[in-house]
Amino acid sequence: MVENSTQDLLYTIVDEAPELASASFLPIIRKFVSSAGITVGTPDISLAARIISAFPESLTDEQRQSNDLAALGELVKTPAANVIKLPNISASVPQLVAAVEELQAQGYALPDYPEEPQTDAEKDVRARYDAIKGSAVNPVLREGNSDRRAARAVKNYAQKNPHSMGAWDASSQTKVSSMPGNDFYANEVSATITAAQAGVAKIEFVGKDGAVTVLKGAWPLDEGTVADATFMSARALSAFLAEAIEDTKKDGTMFSLHMKATMMKVSDPIIFGHAVKAWLAPVFEQFGDKLDALGVNPNSGMGDLLDRVKDDAEIMAAIEAVTADRPAMYMVDSDKGITNLHVPSDVIIDASMPAVIRAGGKGWDGAGKKGDTNCVIPDRCYSTVYDETINFFKANGALDVTTAGAVANVGLMAQKAEEYGSHPTTFEAPADGTIRIVLANGETLHSHDVEGGDIWRSCTVKKAPIENWIQLAMDRQRLTGSEAIFWLDANRAHDAQLIAYVKPALESAGVADKFQIMAPREATAQSLKTITAGNDSIAITGNVLRDYLTDLFPILELGTSAKMLSIVKLMQGGGLFETGAGGSAPKHVQQLVEENHLRWDSMGEFCALGESLNFLADAQGNAKAGVLGNAAEVATQGILDHNRSPSRKVGEPDNRDSHYWFARYWAEALAAQSDDADLAAEFAGVAKALADGEEAILAELAAVQGQPVDLGGYYHTDAAKTAKVMRPSATLNAIID
Repeated sequence: MVENSTQDLLYTIVDEAPELASASFLPIIRKFVSSAGITVGTPDISLAARIISAFPESLTDEQRQSNDLAALGELVKTPAANVIKLPNISASVPQLVAAVEELQAQGYALPDYPEEPQTDAEKDVRARYDAIKGSAVNPVLREGNSDRRAARAVKNYAQKNPHSMGAWDASSQTKVSSMPGNDFYANEVSATITAAQAGVAKIEFVGKDGAVTVLKGAWPLDEGTVADATFMSARALSAFLAEAIEDTKKDGTMFSLHMKATMMKVSDPIIFGHAVKAWLAPVFEQFGDKLDALGVNPNSGMGDLLDRVKDDAEIMAAIEAVTADRPAMYMVDSDKGITNLHVPSDVIIDASMPAVIRAGGKGWDGAGKKGDTNCVIPDRCYSTVYDETINFFKANGALDVTTAGAVANVGLMAQKAEEYGSHPTTFEAPADGTIRIVLANGETLHSHDVEGGDIWRSCTVKKAPIENWIQLAMDRQRLTGSEAIFWLDANRAHDAQLIAYVKPALESAGVADKFQIMAPREATAQSLKTITAGNDSIAITGNVLRDYLTDLFPILELGTSAKMLSIVKLMQGGGLFETGAGGSAPKHVQQLVEENHLRWDSMGEFCALGESLNFLADAQGNAKAGVLGNAAEVATQGILDHNRSPSRKVGEPDNRDSHYWFARYWAEALAAQSDDADLAAEFAGVAKALADGEEAILAELAAVQGQPVDLGGYYHTDAAKTAKVMRPSATLNAIID
């Protein structure tokens, strides 16, 4: 990362489909921007790199890698930051273990992931691995708040070329089920830290015998920070899940659990594990000791469980008997028998719920048949958004994509805001007792009586990010004139503290009449009503809702969330440009490996590139960067206007074809512009070569499809093999190189 810190533009190395696409697109970027004297660095924040950098003492000099994530985390706190950040894996435990095993097979002497660490050495290894899993990347890099919206060109294209939408009707039995109480929402308390309370706090567990265990020490809480605490009752969760399964069976629908075990890497895997235990309750009751002996951890999912018990005929027979008695299960992959409960990272709520809603409330069962589903979202904090969306479409029918307006988002996420920054302060209660926050002055800020197994967490959001978020919302509303809604629930403890910041700020700026404050359910209904009428709305939300809504609305409006323009205005003046909310698309990798067809759409990368170059032009006074940025926007429009995005089917144009067309449109736009004669002259030749080579290039790209390919790995691919797969056109390579 040392060499990257001096580069003008940083383009992150990540995982899965976007990283494969980078092998094709990055050479094009480097070719074009070098004409403006712009250098491109590639900090490696992939899951494999994060694992490798965590254990230098186990590796050879050639194998060691610097901790690029940590270095990048420092860079984003400076005005010099100009980062294009692609989606990365937020690893669940099964993914982490799989990545470690792959690296070990490649000769990396990494320690195994200790499921139940006993020794101090094992605990150290576990702590290092736990720092890697889940949302380890985004909280480090997001030193600013989020401005996420559809580029106008993308929105116009979606309206003119509507994607498929499932039909909704009032008789649909699809619904959202959540806990009626004793969840995170019900038990939340919140306070804003005063000057007298500020300082180094700690989180303690007090047992029934009065013994005190420090769960988290040396925890700074600054003045103005909103600090929450809450817990979910394990007993209430288990009862709810058992009832939800029976309710699903009674309705004749599918059972589906919608969580985010990747971002919420401590709490949600535990909740997921409760669901696995509830589904197989008779099996756990009968064979609990055997399952323990086999190393079964329900938090790792049913796939891991089945792999561990597959040789025990008695347990397998019991599982089959229970499954036969259960309702149908929502499937991740019907053809391969991958259920909703197989792997905690396979079903991610912000993608899975919009998919169900876009399909008219339908999911797919084990036989590959579509049907209604009971969408189980245990905690109520944000489940009402999906519940209200389903109710709206039942009453009004599916969204008309050709006329619908857009919902943009201004999200509060800087400096590990809210739940997504809560991993170090989330705990499973070790026994019955009390968990409390004790401030530097000795005062107890929050306290909860808990039972063993309850999930307790504390979240914080600092004053400066809150104020920056409010200002960003005012700026966006002023620039657009759109309806603007703060999605805040006055009846929720945390939101009430934020409202105490929001109202005075709006009144002081004289713009209170231009904003509404609504609880998420009411805000959902209002926003859907607004876009149905063809108008636009700005959702001003906290961190989790930012994530959920920037998938929900784009998937409904555009058919995908990967084409969103995502700008993070870093608080120290730098820029972080995220390439959409589309995840890292493991199924796309599977198709590439099997058929040499990559359907990943780089529209998010195209949009981010233009924004990054324009930012660079302003930040460094590099006029050529601005010309490149404007031309990149023209090329992006060209991709849309001429329908050059990838097809889903083998034998048709894929991601690599779209990169050729982007390069061609980019070169043509540079050749046609009159702001920089040198760039125009240089790229006239490039544009001609790309046009003259069209037939040969497209033929070379098409010729490789249909056969399996070898990338040399999944989490840690071989660079040479990947380049060979992703750059198969000798004609195009000769022009670019």
